[in-house]
Amino acid sequence: MSEPTMIAVLSAVQPWFENAGRTGGLLGGGVGILAGVYGSVAGMCAPRGKAKRLVFGLHWFTLLLGLALLVGAITALVTGQPYGVWFALLLPGALLTVLMIIFTPMLKLRYRQAEHRKLNAEEFRRG
Repeated sequence: MSEPTMIAVLSAVQPWFENAGRTGGLLGGGVGILAGVYGSVAGMCAPRGKAKRLVFGLHWFTLLLGLALLVGAITALVTGQPYGVWFALLLPGALLTVLMIIFTPMLKLRYRQAEHRKLNAEEFRRG
């Protein structure tokens, strides 16, 4: 008996989840809520120099989540999962990863600016 071909093995793969539209919607909605919370917290705290550990913790968590979703999407694509499965992971994963990479230097800059304002205010008070 001969070994099954790679195409035969990939075509026999069962989808990771049945209702890809609903799963993609829930995943996208959850990522959207997380991004909204992140944006609100970072937008309120970073310019004031407050809650740096919380903001950067949320930032790195969001970036790692995006990378995990991206790895899952690539794995799903390589293993022959249907379009609805890998795309439901790819879209939020790619968005989170790209946006968090773009926001990293901006977030560091906002905290640096807040620190400079604080030092300037102390120097002004001293006279």
